[in-house]
Amino acid sequence: MARALINVPAAAKRGEIIEIKALAQHNMETGYRRTQLGGLIPRDIIRQFVCTYNGVEVFRAEFHPAIAANPFIAFWTVAIESGTLAFTWTGDNGYSVNESKSISVG
Repeated sequence: MARALINVPAAAKRGEIIEIKALAQHNMETGYRRTQLGGLIPRDIIRQFVCTYNGVEVFRAEFHPAIAANPFIAFWTVAIESGTLAFTWTGDNGYSVNESKSISVG
């Protein structure tokens, strides 16, 4: 199972702009490199990252073979209500990581 690190403020004021940081552990293989014997190393990348806030999508990123290993993502959203931020990374070969963090808005 891959590891994900997420930084979300535990609390915020209603209407405050909050920064969210997320990192998924994944080595990433472009599919363009070759082995010592000349065979292609199969592609194995994270293809998509999605963040939802109480079920509403607030951020989406599509990745391509040029993305670095262990992709780090930082973005902002507005704290509108207390609830849950859900994070999903999906990729090649059945790769899938789901995490969630709670936020209290006052």
